[in-house]
Amino acid sequence: MKKLLVLCLFISFANLLQAQILKPAKWHFDISKKEVKTGDEIDLIFYADIEPDWYLYSTDFDADLGPTVTTFTFAKNESFELKGKIKPIGSKKKFDHTWNGEITYFTTKAEFRQTIKILKTNPIIKGTFEYQVCTNKDGKCVPGDGEFDFNQLKVLGGGEEKKNEIKPIEPEKDKNKVIEKTKIRSEKKNESLWGFMFIAFLGGLSALITPCVFPMIPMTVTFFTKQSSNRRQGIFKAIIFGLSIILIYTIPGTLVAIFGGGDAANFLSTHWLPNILFFVIFVVFALSFLGLFEIVLPSSLVNKVDAASDRGGYLGIFFMAFTLALVSFSCTGPIVGSLLVEASRGHLLKPILGMFSFSLAIALPYTLFAIFPSWMKSLPKSGSWLNSVKVVLGFLELALSLKFLSIVDQVYHWGILDRDVFLSLWIVIFAMIGFYFLGKIILPHDTKEEKISVPKMILAILTFAFVVYLIPGLFGAPLHPLAGYLPPETTIEDRNLYSVNNNGNSKSENLTSIEEPVKYSNLFKFPYQLQGFFDYEQALAYSKKVNKPIFIDFTGHGCVNCREMESRVWGDKEVLKRLQNDYVLLGLYVDDKTDLPEQEWIKGNDGKTKKTIGAKNSSFQIDRYNNNAQPFYVLLNTNGERLLEPIAYDLTVQSFVDFLDLGLKNFKEQKTEE
Repeated sequence: MKKLLVLCLFISFANLLQAQILKPAKWHFDISKKEVKTGDEIDLIFYADIEPDWYLYSTDFDADLGPTVTTFTFAKNESFELKGKIKPIGSKKKFDHTWNGEITYFTTKAEFRQTIKILKTNPIIKGTFEYQVCTNKDGKCVPGDGEFDFNQLKVLGGGEEKKNEIKPIEPEKDKNKVIEKTKIRSEKKNESLWGFMFIAFLGGLSALITPCVFPMIPMTVTFFTKQSSNRRQGIFKAIIFGLSIILIYTIPGTLVAIFGGGDAANFLSTHWLPNILFFVIFVVFALSFLGLFEIVLPSSLVNKVDAASDRGGYLGIFFMAFTLALVSFSCTGPIVGSLLVEASRGHLLKPILGMFSFSLAIALPYTLFAIFPSWMKSLPKSGSWLNSVKVVLGFLELALSLKFLSIVDQVYHWGILDRDVFLSLWIVIFAMIGFYFLGKIILPHDTKEEKISVPKMILAILTFAFVVYLIPGLFGAPLHPLAGYLPPETTIEDRNLYSVNNNGNSKSENLTSIEEPVKYSNLFKFPYQLQGFFDYEQALAYSKKVNKPIFIDFTGHGCVNCREMESRVWGDKEVLKRLQNDYVLLGLYVDDKTDLPEQEWIKGNDGKTKKTIGAKNSSFQIDRYNNNAQPFYVLLNTNGERLLEPIAYDLTVQSFVDFLDLGLKNFKEQKTEE
């Protein structure tokens, strides 16, 4: 009995002791490169895995506020040199009422990075760290400490550069973090992906009201209702028919995603050959819609598929859907082709989701009308209005074709389709749409009408209103909603009659002048007459000269979101003031095709030699920051070290202001410490 009592007391004491020893954060360490040379710079990476309901205080808030700031202390050694301060990656910020101040913290996972320069072989990199972890569950806080020893680093020896050697760009981050960055970029693109799906769905709806598709709806639905033994069977067949349509149209999207995704997207986005080809395809589609000719598939193919639809059963229903797709190709083909062309130049899922959305819009009416056949009575009768839809789509295809030609024009600096020329063509095209609605333009397949219907009159008013909206753009008006589709304002800036930006500020007021020749200034310009650089080394040297941080804008001629950011965010009074006064601007175009002299070639971490301005800048972004999306904004100090985590596309002006302010604050704090 005594033994049992002693055992129970021992277990109780052990449980109590175990309950009091809490370790909500577990630490582990890594380095950005395992093999380096003396003279190289690398990142020491500190990771912490934090238990649920707990949070870890970061390093970047006032240590006198109250909570224990996470600190890292390095044992001094002549084999390495610290570069800058420890950097928290992705910390959160909030105002803590307990401490009456702003704190930064981590939940779930924490990451800190310290850049060092290797001075000798066999470096000894040791030290200690302290931290505090708290929980909101019961207000409990746990302090902690530990030691670190980075002994897995292999130093190969002298890091002397050979003369004329093409040196690869050193990455700033661990290559293992590329996957994480890719996920972040995917989340930021979700909005545009949903937008594209919506456009594709609208494309499917527009295809429904063309002369090739609309008359097929009552015929097909009648077939299902009459050839089925009961209503339930008819509904089921209609659902199979709708799913078959979705499958048939989604297959091309999947093929485009497989063969056109990934690295091919950049080629399709910027190279002259695919963009000129896309321009020609759009023009051909437009001429077909306008009635110059019809794009039809071989009749032998259509007949074979139609014969297969007579087999009956589910396979027959599939071939019936296939027959519909082939017969209506002259109307749906241009729309499908346009969507696939646009999708192939972007997100990997775009072609698949785009075709799914397009086909869903076509399949829904067949299924719904089969379920509710009484709805058929509300359908408008076929008539000349169907051809009018087709013609308007032709004009729109013609307008959209100019976007591809514009991208090539900017990337290769041809100067044939500047903003004013582009807008002039759009004004003429949309004015013709307005006159078409009024019956002033009659095309081959149109029926002349004695009177103009009220809907056409309303459409004409809206179209001419859009034309009037475009006209001020010829003289420099920003046209913000169209910023992503028009050539940049800088292409007509010399002739700009508008002297103010979108917030009423003079574009030439308080501009920072650069009293030295700017490399590539003949090729690139910043919006709002902002002054800056387009070469990293020149910008870095100038930032040391004027003692200002660097603002890097990774951008592209064909980047829609870049133009939107410039129009909607950069032009804001507060943002523009900070860009003008607080930073040295550096614009790096990643898609420019201008050849570099051989002495400026560089070798990327992919082993390929970069011979153009765009390839060099793109490699710099990928190798240094593990990111290949634009726009991408980075703030650096005068030594080229990051001041805080970069940001990407975000139309929230205040977020951009906060980003610039925090970067400047960190820059001043570093200078004070020096």
